[in-house]
Amino acid sequence: MGSKFAGDDDLIADINITPFVDIILVVLIVFMVTASVVPMAVKANLPSATTGEAMETTSIGLTLMEDGRLLMDGVSTTPDAFAAALDTAFAEDPDTIVLIAAEELVAHGRVVWAMDVIKSSGISKFAFNIDPSAIIEPDPATMGRGAGR
Repeated sequence: MGSKFAGDDDLIADINITPFVDIILVVLIVFMVTASVVPMAVKANLPSATTGEAMETTSIGLTLMEDGRLLMDGVSTTPDAFAAALDTAFAEDPDTIVLIAAEELVAHGRVVWAMDVIKSSGISKFAFNIDPSAIIEPDPATMGRGAGR
């Protein structure tokens, strides 16, 4: 396997790298095991301050129901009450985040209306709740085609 026999007293000029590969694999295993044991965080002795505060962001949950109802944090509300609550929340915390959830058959215009109300209150951070398992992939047969073709 790693040797070559000749009929006469010739030198064997082939290099057997099998022991080298074995050693490298053992070193790789050692590094993999120690990397999982060594903590990745750097511990630092941070200074403390008496005026420090915990960072908490205010979030408001908005749900647009298919039947036209509007829920704020799970409680039924009116559009005017919703707008007033957003104004109050922005006055208390300018970093307020609104989480928008709309049922599947809610009209696009209602979602745009909700985004408009949110932005007009001064809140610029909002996100959409989605169900990743219900995402519909684009039709590959129609991809790349422009409108009206």
